[in-house]
Formats: sequence, C-alpha cells, structure tokens
Amino acid sequence: MEKLMRHNWWKLASVLILLYALVAGLLVPLKPNLLSVAPNAATLGQTQSFELLGYNTEFLADEGATRAWLNYGDGYAVEATSMEVVDDRRATVTFDVPEYLPNDRPENKKLSLIVSGPVSGAFVSPDVVVIRQQSAPPDPAATRREWEQSTMQKGDLTAYAGMSFPYRSLLSETIRNTYFHVSLWFAMMFLFIAAVVYSIKYLRRKSKQERAEIPDIVPLTELSRLERADTWALVFTGVGMLFGILGLLTGAVWAKYTWGSFWNWDIKQFTTLIALLIYGGYFVLRGAFPDPERRARLSAVYNIFAFACLIPLIYILPRLSTTSLHPGAEGNPAMGGEDLDNTMRMVFYPTIIGWTLFGGWMAGVAYRTRLLAERTLRRQEAL
Repeated sequence: MEKLMRHNWWKLASVLILLYALVAGLLVPLKPNLLSVAPNAATLGQTQSFELLGYNTEFLADEGATRAWLNYGDGYAVEATSMEVVDDRRATVTFDVPEYLPNDRPENKKLSLIVSGPVSGAFVSPDVVVIRQQSAPPDPAATRREWEQSTMQKGDLTAYAGMSFPYRSLLSETIRNTYFHVSLWFAMMFLFIAAVVYSIKYLRRKSKQERAEIPDIVPLTELSRLERADTWALVFTGVGMLFGILGLLTGAVWAKYTWGSFWNWDIKQFTTLIALLIYGGYFVLRGAFPDPERRARLSAVYNIFAFACLIPLIYILPRLSTTSLHPGAEGNPAMGGEDLDNTMRMVFYPTIIGWTLFGGWMAGVAYRTRLLAERTLRRQEAL
C-alpha cells in the first residue's frame, strides 16, 4: 500500500470522477412525467376529461402531435379523442370510455395513463385512474375487440431525445441522492474490507513471529511490519466509519423528503446504525489498552468480528424483512431495473469508484500523519 501511495494518478482520478458525478448527478434533467391527474376516477360508457399537470414536459412544443392512452394492460388500451394544451405543464385530455372493461367479471381496476409526444417523449403515470365495473359485459369478445383496436402499436411511443434520469413519483428530484448516499455505503464496504484484510495480516504475521521466536527488529524511527499492518487497519476503519456516518446522514435527509421524517426506524436504518455502533466499539477498545502489542492484537480480532456482523446486518436481515421502506426487502436484490436505468448507472458506478479511491487517499494521508507522529515520538524517546 505504501508503494501505491507514491503515485498520484489515482488520486487525481478520484477527484475528477467525483467532480463528474457532482456535475452530471445534479445537472442532468429528469424525464418528463405527470405530477397529477384529476379526477382520479372515470365512469364506464361516458366521455371523461382529465386535467394533467406535467413535470419537465413540453406540451406546447408537442401540441397537435401528442397522443395519450388509458392503459388497461395485456394489450388493452383506449386512445384519447382530443388533447387541449394550456401551457408546457398543463393540458386537458379527453377519452370516450367504453361501456365495459375487457374482463368478463365485475372488478375495480386502476388504469395507467400513457402520454407520448415527439419532444417530451413517452412516459407513463401508473395506476392513476380508477374504473369500477359492476357487472360482466354481455359480449366479452366484442368488448375486448373495442379495447384492442385503439391500443398502442409499435412506433406509437417516442423516446426522449436528450440524456435524462428516470422520474419516480415518490422520489422526484431526490433520486439524485442515489449517487451520494448509496455510493458512500459501497465505498464504506470496500474500506472496511481493506481494514479487515490488514487485521488478518497482523494476526498472521504475529503468529509467524511468535512461532519463529524472532523479534521484528527495526530502527527506532521506523514502524515494524506488525505496526504498519495495525496502523493501516486503523486508518481504513476510521475512514470507513466516516463514510458510514455520512451515508447515514444523507439517508436521513433523503428520508425527510420522501418518508416525512429524518428517522423512521426502518429496518435498514436500524441495522446500519447497529453496525456503525459496533465499529465504534473498535475505537473504544483501542483507547482502553495502553500496551501497544495487546491493543493491536485485540483490535485486529475485534475488527474481524465487526466485519462479520456487518454483512448480516446490512445485506441479510433487511432482505428478510417485509416492512422495509427501502428497496431490497422480501428478497428483492435492489439496484435493478426498477431502481437504476442505464443513464443512472453511467454516474452511479463511477461515483462508487471515485469515493473508494478518495477514501483510500484519505486513509493514506492519515497513515502518513500517524507515521510522522510515531517517528517524532520515538526520536524524542531516543534522546
């Protein structure tokens, strides 16, 4: 690790990557979508108008070319008969709703509203219109044909021309926090992995030294291999702890805007807090033993224990829960197509690399600081 610290290219890369993540993560717009659809219900067999309030939409630029559908699903949809544009964000869309739903039984159904224009592109507002069918249609086959004849065809939906991030109705602009909240947790994991590797190195080297009964003799102004391994474990754990606290704080801010309060006792909030408290015990343990050798040995063992607790607390227990507000509950792996699209991955994955490299740089600075302090102390003791 000391040899790597002499190179500057990866330090510069970390800064450039984080600058890229900051600029792209904050300036790339969200895809157009709908903030609201009113009313949120329709009656079968009537002409129904809906007032649309858009987000990042350009209804004026798309005027005369915008199409809209009430989508039942499974290839059934009703196309709008007209659309009146008020401004870029407001429009009124009108449908002739068939007398029956394409189902041969009574049901309550939530239909999605799909809008497509050459400038705004195609977007869907899911489950925004409720329709109640109180009796089965007299001719189900004819009803299905009525819904099928105006369904969307290949080429009806247009893609948004520019680079954009997905719009999620609950997250809205806060989806950008993915790059700064989630990536910090990934970087924290890599730093804790580095820390536990050095803790294992310390214990292995200590065991070999004791079996060989050969002291690790070094000049008074230098650190032994054992001390270097212990120091690297300490600085990596410290920076990982810092990233974990930042991840918890950015998550609390995100929770305030999406869930209504900074702390909701969500399973992931609770287990990550427990994991960080366990790692906090690592520093308490180090301060409790004045003897350097005993402190290093017990700290290495505790670091391995803390990392073994981290994995189930962060990755296993939350997925076993059925009540988590986070994505990833009930076995869902999260970070899939519902959470990240390809555009977000172009920013998200480099940000993880950037934070990890930057964290390694911080650990290197902390290591050299402790090394200089130790050398100064030993010189003073030698005088």
